[in-house]
Amino acid sequence: MRILLLADINSSHTQKWAIGLANNNVAVGIFSFNKADSNFLAENKNIQILFQPTEKPSATSFFDKLSYLKYLGRLKKEIKNFQPDILHAHYATSYGLLGALSNFKPFFISAWGTDVMQFPQSNFLNKAILKFNFKRADVICATSKTIANYIKPISKKAIEIIPFGIDLQKFKPNELNEKSNHNIVFSCIKSLEKIYNIDLVIKVFSKLIIDEKSINFRLQIVGGGSEENNLKKLCDDLKISQLVTFTGKIPASEIPFYCQKMDVLVNISAYESFGVSVIEAMACEKAVIASNVGGLAEIIKNEEDGLLVTVNNIEEVTAAMKKLAFDSNLRQKLGKNGRIKVENLYNWTENLNRMIEIYSHQIKSN
Repeated sequence: MRILLLADINSSHTQKWAIGLANNNVAVGIFSFNKADSNFLAENKNIQILFQPTEKPSATSFFDKLSYLKYLGRLKKEIKNFQPDILHAHYATSYGLLGALSNFKPFFISAWGTDVMQFPQSNFLNKAILKFNFKRADVICATSKTIANYIKPISKKAIEIIPFGIDLQKFKPNELNEKSNHNIVFSCIKSLEKIYNIDLVIKVFSKLIIDEKSINFRLQIVGGGSEENNLKKLCDDLKISQLVTFTGKIPASEIPFYCQKMDVLVNISAYESFGVSVIEAMACEKAVIASNVGGLAEIIKNEEDGLLVTVNNIEEVTAAMKKLAFDSNLRQKLGKNGRIKVENLYNWTENLNRMIEIYSHQIKSN
């Protein structure tokens, strides 16, 4: 089987799909609008980088999207040379548009989140692009039911739900790694952008320390982004910098380590298409606090395998963090139930095998 992925080569999700397919004896070609910033493919002979430009074009509006058309001739050339069985665009707008214009069949589109939750809401031209792309697709995939529900008003085609599953051998409880102290470690694992409300987590954390007169709490903020300096300044202003650790951007391979170091993950995004960091933490049997929106509400059953809070409700977030800080039995219960849910629904091996089955069926039917 030969699969040509139209996808961002620097995305951890693209890399996981490419490596997963390659390890199942699938020949993978990657056509990316970004230049690779690592050599993660260096030793995998089943993966080829077919194209990566030196610069990424801007692509926020209808007219910006047209800048991708300059790559269309190159894509057709690489299709001819690579001779894929399937052309699969991971992201419904930019990569989806180029794939749709290539006229190659069978053509798959995977929607990831903002491509269907935000882009078509901006104006009718954006919505027209998305509608055109889905019309050309033979198979449409979504990473969650939430994303599928955004697609349904735009396309009447059936939608395959294939989550960003978790490698349960990497994300697992680490019972041997007992902490040497009795700190309760809260953690945020997200890009440091305004939409993820990490400033609110910091404010609640500060309030918790004052209210409980405890210095046994720690906050671990994992990831990089445009808000990093502002968030560090907020910690300075609240005089809690000594209790907060900023890791900066880290390789995907290090995320299990930080999951195993925490006691509670706090993800109170304003919206979320899926919530990969949530299921990563759940796989490590960690308790989770999440906002009751989108893919997060889809993943978590409140009080059973996590705690759900209302977006921007500082009282609810405070109560949830305080509750989990002092109730080790509840943390353990939520963590164990979370692991079971991930094993049943978000097992990467099963998600990968399902995608290969869909590929095989589509190839046979063509």
